[in-house]
Amino acid sequence: MAGSVKRYRLMAILAGIMSLLLWFVDLPVAYLFDNESWKANVAWIPFVHGWVYAVYVLTAIQFASKAKWPVMKMLGLILAGTLPIASLITERKVVSQYS
Repeated sequence: MAGSVKRYRLMAILAGIMSLLLWFVDLPVAYLFDNESWKANVAWIPFVHGWVYAVYVLTAIQFASKAKWPVMKMLGLILAGTLPIASLITERKVVSQYS
């Protein structure tokens, strides 16, 4: 169980950081600024965010199944990764409860 908590914690933090970068760096540059070099410099963010979120989902499923959580609670954990800050808040609650 301790290993799945550590993996979930790492992926929740990475997903939170990537979500913040996506929402507050990539999207404003893509839609508010007309500077192609800026767009090229942040083009990697959505790609990395997608992969990090996919791994986050797998680690959340693994953790929730080891903790024997019901499906709806597991879905809430997965959906927490879609909002900036939500995965970070959820990570703190999970780690404080299961560590």
